Amino acid sequence: MIVDIHTHTPRFKTRAEVQPAAAARGDRAPMRPDRPDAELTTWDDYLAAMEYVDRAVVFNIAGPPPGDRAPHGGESPAVPLAGERPQARAVNDATAALVRAHPEKLIGFMSVHPRDPGMLEEMERSAGDLGLRGIKLGPNYQNFDPVGDDAFRLYARAQEKGLPILFHQGTSPVRFADLDYAHPRHIDRVASRFPQLRIVLAHMAHPWQTDCIAVIRKHPNVWADISALHYRPWSYYTCLRLATEWSVLDKLLFGSDFPVATPRETAEAIPHVNDLLEGTKLPRVPVDELEAVVRRNSLEALGLG
Repeated sequence: MIVDIHTHTPRFKTRAEVQPAAAARGDRAPMRPDRPDAELTTWDDYLAAMEYVDRAVVFNIAGPPPGDRAPHGGESPAVPLAGERPQARAVNDATAALVRAHPEKLIGFMSVHPRDPGMLEEMERSAGDLGLRGIKLGPNYQNFDPVGDDAFRLYARAQEKGLPILFHQGTSPVRFADLDYAHPRHIDRVASRFPQLRIVLAHMAHPWQTDCIAVIRKHPNVWADISALHYRPWSYYTCLRLATEWSVLDKLLFGSDFPVATPRETAEAIPHVNDLLEGTKLPRVPVDELEAVVRRNSLEALGLG
C-alpha cells in the first residue's frame, strides 16, 4: 500500500475561485522554483494527483489568533500562501469537508496554534466531531517557539490523545517565517520530553538534513518524510546518501507535499537519485532500499493503522 503522508488541502474547491487569488499573490517567492503557481489548485486537481496512492494524509496550517503578539514582540504577521492564512477552525473545517467526501482515500490532520486560548478545545472538536487523526504544525509559518511553554502544552495533549504531529521543518521563501523555529535541533528536546509522541519532520528539514538525520536516528518515535526534495538533485542525492551512511533509510516516510509536488513524480524520481553521478566514483544511494520507502507502512508507524 502506498501512503502519501504529506499533502495540503486545496485552498479552492472550484477553478472559478483560483483567478482572484492568483492576482493577489504579489511578488512572493514561489514554493517551488520550476512551478510558481503550484499552490493554486482545486479539489479536482488534488483528487487526480492522489489516484497514484492508496491513502493520503491531508492538512493545512492554521494562522495565529486575532491580535496575537509574536514572541519577539509586535503583532504576529500574517504568513500567506495565497491570501491571509485562515485560523484553526476554518482550516480544520475545510480539511474535514474534503475527508468526509472521500473517506476511503483520505486521513485528515488538524492544525492549531499554541497561543490560541481555545487551542485545547479546538483539538477536542477536531479529533471528536471532525474525526481528524493527527496535527500539522509549522512553527515558522505560525510564528511560535517550538520549545516554548505554549507549544509544550499542545504536545502534552497530543501525546495523551495519541495524535501524531507532522512539523514543517527547514527553509521557506516566506519573508516573515522565522527560519530558526523550523530547525530540527528543537525537535530533539520535544522528543526527549514527550517520548511517546509520534513525530514526522517534513522535507528531511532541508537544508538541515544532517541535523534531521541526527534527530530521527536518536528517537524511536521520530521520522522524516522525503517530500519536496527531488527537484533539487544535488541536495536530494546528498541527504539520501547521508541517510544511507547513518543507517536511517528505514526512518524515512513517503510524502509529496502536494500541490508543490505530486506523489507520482516523487516516487518516479527515486530510481534517478544517482543519475548526476555518472562518470564519477562518488558513492551511490541504494535504490532498492530507497524504493522501500514508497511502500512503507506509514500508518502503522504513526499509530494510525
